[in-house]
Amino acid sequence: MSTPNLNEVINQSCEDRYEYFLSAIGEEREIWILVDNQNCFLKIHTDEDGGFEYLPVWPTLEFASAYAKDETELTPKSIPLPQFLKKWLPGLRKDNIEVGVFPAPDKSIWITGTEELEHDLREELNNF
Repeated sequence: MSTPNLNEVINQSCEDRYEYFLSAIGEEREIWILVDNQNCFLKIHTDEDGGFEYLPVWPTLEFASAYAKDETELTPKSIPLPQFLKKWLPGLRKDNIEVGVFPAPDKSIWITGTEELEHDLREELNNF
């Protein structure tokens, strides 16, 4: 993906980035997260809506890398889609952690519950 295309997608609305995310995951069959030096995944706490935690996820290495470019201790890590659906989503659900789909550098993000994301991902997979 070229840089102008990367910037074009990043500057879309949260909803449009969510749709792009679903489509890209349907094709690539992997989800990208950020991990620290101890291989712990990035989890963000926000005080909005009474406070909650979310796991930020991206559709490609390029988008995850662009988000983390100024964070030297964070590196992108790929999670195969079957593993994300079978292990990660149930674990996040158990720990009451939401999913922040495709955060942009301006901090705009689509927050979704694990059930909704799983439903949308499985529905997208039916298109392939």
